[in-house]
Amino acid sequence: MTGPRPVVLSGPSGAGKSTLLKKLMKDYENVFGFSVSHTTRKPRAGEVNGKDYHFVTREKMQEEIDTGGFVEHAEFSGNMYGTSKAAIQAVQAQNRICILDIDMQGVKSIKKTDLNPIYVSIQPPSIETLEKRLRERQTETEESLQKRLNAACVDMELSKEPGLFDLIIVNDDLDKAYSELKKILAEEIQKAQGCKKS
Repeated sequence: MTGPRPVVLSGPSGAGKSTLLKKLMKDYENVFGFSVSHTTRKPRAGEVNGKDYHFVTREKMQEEIDTGGFVEHAEFSGNMYGTSKAAIQAVQAQNRICILDIDMQGVKSIKKTDLNPIYVSIQPPSIETLEKRLRERQTETEESLQKRLNAACVDMELSKEPGLFDLIIVNDDLDKAYSELKKILAEEIQKAQGCKKS
């Protein structure tokens, strides 16, 4: 693959991935492209189909998985999530660095492909901080909150596996976390900006 490498961002829900992604997309508007994931869950208030997620039926998603249309997919809290090859290609076609926001299972799936991204894990400072952040969202039932916290504990432990990530950022200070993220992506940002000028 030519041009800048894609970026895989992973970490538990509530760790701050979305906030960091939004800052990156705002500061580097024409450099990054967000790989829009597919999901079978219902949209949350304010979410837009095709922008936040591709909201699809379970049948449609399973059909595309079966025909090899996804680089990774997983089921969480009764809903399917995944990254399609088409979503990545749509970003690459615009000569942008493709950002993939995926879970730990997805990271391991992508490790088996020839995508060769930069792997970055965004982690909360503690499980207590994560619980506080998730409760403040007020989007979860108590049951789904507990499922997310249990998954986060596993995620935090698995992220420590040597060689799995190029960088692990503990998001206890947003500006510091953002600075670390920009630093590891600096070379690829330069490549992408170089492509835009020529």
